[in-house]
Amino acid sequence: MRIPLSWLREYVDLPATETGRDVQAKLISAGLEVETVEHLGADLKGPLVVGRVLTIEELEGFKKPIRFCTVDVGQANGTGEPQEIVCGARNFAVGDKVVVVLPGATLPGGFSISARKTYGKTSHGMICSSDELGMGDDGTHGIIVLPPETEVGKDAIELLELVDEVLDIAVTANRGDCLSIRGVARETAIAYGLPLRDPALLDVPGPNAFGYPVKVSDPAGCDRFTARTVTGLSPEARSPIWLKRRLQKVGMRPISLAVDVTNYVMMELGQPLHAYDRGLVQGTIGVRRAGEGEKIVTLDGVERKLHAEDLVITDDRGPIGLAGVMGGADTEIADHDAGENGGSSTTDVVIEAAHFDQVAIARTARRHKLSSEASRRFERGVDPQAAAAAAQRTVDLLVLLAGGTAEAGVTEVVAPSAPHTITVAADHPDKVAGVSYGRETVVRRLQEVGCDVYGQDELIVTVPSWRPDLTDPNDLAEEVIRLEGYENLPSTLPRPPAGRGLTARQRLHRRIGRALAGAGYVEALNYPFVSEQVFDQLGLEADDPARRVVRLVNPLSDEEPALRTTLLPGLLGALRRNDGRGAHDLALFETGLVFQPRDEQRTAVNLSVDRRPSEDDIAALDAALPYQPRHVAVVLAGAREQAGWWGRGRAGDWADAVEAARTVAREAGAELGVRKGQYGPWHPGRCAELTVTVDGAERVIGHAGELHPRVLKNLGLPARACAMELDLDALEQVGDDTPQAPGISTFPVATQDVALVVDAFVPASDVEAALREGAGELLESIRLFDVYENAEQLGEGRKSLAYALRFRATDRTLTVDEASAAREAAVTLAGDRTGATLRA
Repeated sequence: MRIPLSWLREYVDLPATETGRDVQAKLISAGLEVETVEHLGADLKGPLVVGRVLTIEELEGFKKPIRFCTVDVGQANGTGEPQEIVCGARNFAVGDKVVVVLPGATLPGGFSISARKTYGKTSHGMICSSDELGMGDDGTHGIIVLPPETEVGKDAIELLELVDEVLDIAVTANRGDCLSIRGVARETAIAYGLPLRDPALLDVPGPNAFGYPVKVSDPAGCDRFTARTVTGLSPEARSPIWLKRRLQKVGMRPISLAVDVTNYVMMELGQPLHAYDRGLVQGTIGVRRAGEGEKIVTLDGVERKLHAEDLVITDDRGPIGLAGVMGGADTEIADHDAGENGGSSTTDVVIEAAHFDQVAIARTARRHKLSSEASRRFERGVDPQAAAAAAQRTVDLLVLLAGGTAEAGVTEVVAPSAPHTITVAADHPDKVAGVSYGRETVVRRLQEVGCDVYGQDELIVTVPSWRPDLTDPNDLAEEVIRLEGYENLPSTLPRPPAGRGLTARQRLHRRIGRALAGAGYVEALNYPFVSEQVFDQLGLEADDPARRVVRLVNPLSDEEPALRTTLLPGLLGALRRNDGRGAHDLALFETGLVFQPRDEQRTAVNLSVDRRPSEDDIAALDAALPYQPRHVAVVLAGAREQAGWWGRGRAGDWADAVEAARTVAREAGAELGVRKGQYGPWHPGRCAELTVTVDGAERVIGHAGELHPRVLKNLGLPARACAMELDLDALEQVGDDTPQAPGISTFPVATQDVALVVDAFVPASDVEAALREGAGELLESIRLFDVYENAEQLGEGRKSLAYALRFRATDRTLTVDEASAAREAAVTLAGDRTGATLRA
């Protein structure tokens, strides 16, 4: 909300020396978020005066229309002679009053004005538009044309109120009262301890039977509707300069007098209003819920299909407006030449000032993606008691500015309601803040915000109509605390309980993060939202369990309405973004939850907040949530080792992804099985299944390897990118993170190398498993150190796998015969299971 300081001073007698910065500091201390203070006209320097166009000469021979004008500026130029000015605008004529900047002046942006030759003429100054003066959009996109009665030679800086300070306030969702000059003026008056001249305190005539007929069919959606009628508006009347300038300063564009007045009153009092052309309204004005499938064309020219929950304004024909959001085109105030003179052909108007349900308006605005100044206010809470005053203020301005006549009829439909009261202990704010304020301070502060307070130790507080956000004792305590100053609250550090540290689960996650970081991976945190189309891009089968997702009812983005079942989409997206920005050598990791829907859908119950939930309550809540196992994943592309004087470097490949899985398993104290596999996004033949043994059964908990070229193309990833993902919870279940001291034997090791020839399709892991089992308990370790393929020496479709086997006994030195026997047993079992033969 933009608040001009000059407008604010009308309702609070601020000291003349107070600047916008001073007011900003006061309001911030009171709890309002004043983001900036804009200094309008700070770099503007005159002379800037009113002139009258005497002559216009059209210059020929140029690519665009150019006019050579003489303008009477009175004695402002020191000579009284007409000022000669070249101008390219077309929206003014001889006799019009315009704004002229003379040589020696400076316009916003540091643009200095001097006499200069252009288009074959010498231009002594410039005829100004609103953009050139930093005034904002006035709808004309051309030269400012002033009212005919404006005095020639008058200082335009003062006339157009070009010098001012504007406070830009970020109004939070609970402070709808501050979306108005009235609300901010109240906060300013409290902050300075000054009286407030409330603009809503007007003499308002009571309702009678002569007002425009109104029927409210949904009192829950509209609990108050005021209608007033003004007739005989002058078609030539237009908004005065002061009204236009105030609208521009708060960020609104002047349109026509009737519309400008309703916008002005909305900004002043916070009550949205709507003006209907009375000649276009047919019969009784009504408020009801829309019929499913009804349509309306709103003021923005869009035809909208209505929902059964939408509140609409109607006449005998049907909907004529979306209540609290936007009016309909059928009853729009008709303009003629609004772009130039702001006039209107409408002479009789019906003024609507109503109060609508916050939730209904918020849902309608979101459903139709139609946020307006009115809906913003109704969503946050509007003072229902201000409707009659706002209607009266609008009527008074129309009568004053357009020569209209206010009809005696006043319509006011009001649903019975009682003021909201809260019972609170007088020392409750003291307990919340840890400060002793005392009863008198509490009562005084609550009365300053508009509350009626009765009682001694227990206070009965009646909340003002403009503060619907005050609903319970803690809200009242917050009002006292913020007005007394958050900066005055004592700083108290909480005492952490002794003897508690990280859980075993938390320690494991931290160890894994440190281990992967030490291996050269960088952690990337991604949002848990995905689009279901990403599963097609990853090449998952139609019946893949990962396609079963939990969908959000109100997602942050319609393009990503589901929760992730795998970490890869987010990580691969981060890989693509970084690669696109020139970082081609990448290694990223993430640990996080994935979400898997339960077979049985349950609805979570709303728990009471007056007690701690029981174990059964918590279990029922957990049962309504999806399964949320924690996964770990890595992605890598480009060089794994950089080239330099130390060597040629090495590109990352599938083996690095497998090694990342082994690194995670070591930290968890689990034995990870690695075997050939094939799944979804991974390249067949370059994909490893990651397994663990649970209760004697082997279970696949993840995959690692090189991604499929089709997936790389679908997702725009670099060539030969690799990835790994595994279920961290499953790994933790079978792991043992008890620290193990290394076993150091006093007996020597016996090393035996063996080279086996197998078919090319036989996985090295199968050969290794057979060797490990056949060697028996004497085998200390086994390592594959060479893979050799040569059709001439080995035969077509054959490969050689060379392993280093280390044998050691715990109680003696092994003999050559014992080591050789163990080696032969290993080779024999490998031959039986995989067809391996010793390489000659």
